[in-house]
Amino acid sequence: MNLLSDVITYVRRLIKSPSNAQIRDSLIIDYINRFWLMDVDARIQLFDLKTTYQFQTIPGIDEYNMPLYSVQKESGGQEIDLYPVYQGLANYSSVNGIQVPFYNQKESFYNIWPNYVQALNPAAIGDGTAGPYFLSLPFFPAIPGHVDMQGIIKSTLYPTYGDPIFTNNATDINTAVTNIPTTSVISRVWFTSTNSSGQNIAACDSGVFYAPTSGEIPSVPQGSLYGIMIEPGSAPNGNKILNTGGYSITSNTVNYTTGQVVVTFNEAIPDGNPINAQCYFYEPGLPRALLFYNNVLTMRNPPNIQYLVSLEGYLSPAAFLASTDAIPFAYMSEYIARGAARKILADTGDLEQFQFYELLFKEQETLVWKRSQRIFTSTRTQTIFSEGGSGNLSTNTTQGGT
Repeated sequence: MNLLSDVITYVRRLIKSPSNAQIRDSLIIDYINRFWLMDVDARIQLFDLKTTYQFQTIPGIDEYNMPLYSVQKESGGQEIDLYPVYQGLANYSSVNGIQVPFYNQKESFYNIWPNYVQALNPAAIGDGTAGPYFLSLPFFPAIPGHVDMQGIIKSTLYPTYGDPIFTNNATDINTAVTNIPTTSVISRVWFTSTNSSGQNIAACDSGVFYAPTSGEIPSVPQGSLYGIMIEPGSAPNGNKILNTGGYSITSNTVNYTTGQVVVTFNEAIPDGNPINAQCYFYEPGLPRALLFYNNVLTMRNPPNIQYLVSLEGYLSPAAFLASTDAIPFAYMSEYIARGAARKILADTGDLEQFQFYELLFKEQETLVWKRSQRIFTSTRTQTIFSEGGSGNLSTNTTQGGT
């Protein structure tokens, strides 16, 4: 059983439906994919799905969504929507080959690398207009805003744009910002004031970045990172780009590198009212720690140049789209077939057959897991006297240490 068609045939034997008129091949493929994509990784972690995930950092960007598979279509026309390429990450990580601490709990990570809010009160004074206000903030470079995984999934621009979202087209900027839910935007730079009624007026970065064209903005340092400013939660779809009087491609941006800000609020700031600024500040450099949380990788410090980040992860299996697809690990063929048949029998309410096959399904699962278990248990448990015990050769007696 090396092909998907073989697995389909075996599923038919198990559910006693040999004819395509009783249950279509396309529906069986859908059940196979449901078990293969959704169930296997939750039931057992397989060594054969362990792999290396690598990517290059972007200067100034500290958060990266884990990659998603593109939308796929099975032979029957069913769409398999975006889902994570990696089901999880192991605890080994390195930056440019240097091992760094890996965290999956926010409290532990932020206890060491706290997001301290830098505040400037006031950064400017209202002049009775909505703006534009040209600000130069002293505590930059700053950490930029971020669009989390849910925002990427719901954005109509994905996968046209990767993560993070860069564009220099005004139409695309409007589309990106207005299609991302407010709850998916993690803003890091804020400007606040009050209107004539004493109500709060806020502007913040959107997690969508502007890439200036050559020579568009004079005297700008090469590699400067620009964020698009928004008014959060003001539009039906969540966000609204500031300056409704006419959008200019270079207005309402924050330069995370220099601290130069142009912001035009959607409401006039009364004369004399303070405009306050807040941001998260970290000096960019070599990342020394990684946090994996909410399917997002966060690094501290933010990178100042491109760095190669390498992690161990468990690959999510790719979907089977045609009956001629080869099974990547042939020894799992019967396990996949029994798992798919198990789901079909549960849905059709054939409890007698379900219970009869359950022990055989569990047997196959044990056999599949046994292969990975043999590899995992063959690794020697590290001690202070063996390689890798403390990461320092001076404590390893086999290397001449004391």
